[in-house]
Amino acid sequence: MNVPVIERRPDTSAQSSLGFVDCDVHPYMKSGAELDAFLPERWRALRRSVGSRGRSPFIGAPNYPRMSPGTGMRMDAWPKDGSHPGSDLALMREQLLDAFGVAYGMMMPLLGRGSDERNPEFGAALCRAANDWEAHTWCDPEPRLKAAIQIPLEHTEAAIAEIEHRAGDRRFTHVMIPPRGLEPLGRRRYWKILEACAANGYPIALHLGGTSGHPSTGGGWPSFYHEEHPSYPQSKEALVTSLVLEGVFEHIPNLRVALVEGGFAWIPSLCWRLDKHVRRMPDEVPHLKMLPSEYVRRNIWVTTQPIEEPERPEDILATCEWIGWDRIMFSTDYPHWDQDDPRYAFKVRVPEREKQMLFRDNALAFYDLA
Repeated sequence: MNVPVIERRPDTSAQSSLGFVDCDVHPYMKSGAELDAFLPERWRALRRSVGSRGRSPFIGAPNYPRMSPGTGMRMDAWPKDGSHPGSDLALMREQLLDAFGVAYGMMMPLLGRGSDERNPEFGAALCRAANDWEAHTWCDPEPRLKAAIQIPLEHTEAAIAEIEHRAGDRRFTHVMIPPRGLEPLGRRRYWKILEACAANGYPIALHLGGTSGHPSTGGGWPSFYHEEHPSYPQSKEALVTSLVLEGVFEHIPNLRVALVEGGFAWIPSLCWRLDKHVRRMPDEVPHLKMLPSEYVRRNIWVTTQPIEEPERPEDILATCEWIGWDRIMFSTDYPHWDQDDPRYAFKVRVPEREKQMLFRDNALAFYDLA
């Protein structure tokens, strides 16, 4: 979907002119065959004969057209050879990295993710192949791009092995976990994986998506994309609630979590509600030594895209103040049609000190790149 928009005056003082860290860049494959070079023959044969089998009820297609390969992209992001937007490094440099002097781009691959596979062994092989693909296809020729460690969340041993396999490789800066898993992420079945992330110094990036097979809303499958899109914050609220109340942050206090592409204006109201109920019924969660909002402020970061746009633009500043300017990181979501341009992302002027934190310093610290 591509629509014309009213031209807005750019913020000429935007941090992009000094270089910023983009916390949500989507590299794509020209085709699934790109993984074959990194897959053992057994799994290459399976990919060709059986193919991917995720848990989504819509076999062979995304749930909603906006997320289809051909409709969710910028019109000008299509390479001249007709390959998929986001699959051409030279064009990514021209439109993003060089255009804005990007210091680092944190990659969040959306295709080839083995965590969604029904076959856990195949999923583990796909994760390793996709990680090798990121490193060799993108990071080696372009050191500004940093790779995500993709893991098969439902295969604990393989997930931990993949995290440890990448430990110390500076091309990888974070572990990418789809937020819509088979169970809430705070469940103890996932603790060993989360412990491995923290033990090896990797923060977690929870980018929207995942095909758990469960409906995206509590009321079932939506009819329209306009119902699906507001469900992204709902999935993030469930994640935060699970991680906090199940005791993950009490058990792993040095675990860092980034919520990517799920908005952030919902965080204050969720924390207010959680704090209220924990104060009223503390006996149910005696393992919590702090209020939920305190865990959120200590362990959780957010990215900006998509930025909420209140009727009074200045209200977004108050929201950022409550969350903490040191917990917010800028992201574009390149090359999607609704990506944010750093010159226009905020409809209200952000103070210079906070802008420096938001566009650069917070991400450098979070991803250990300072």
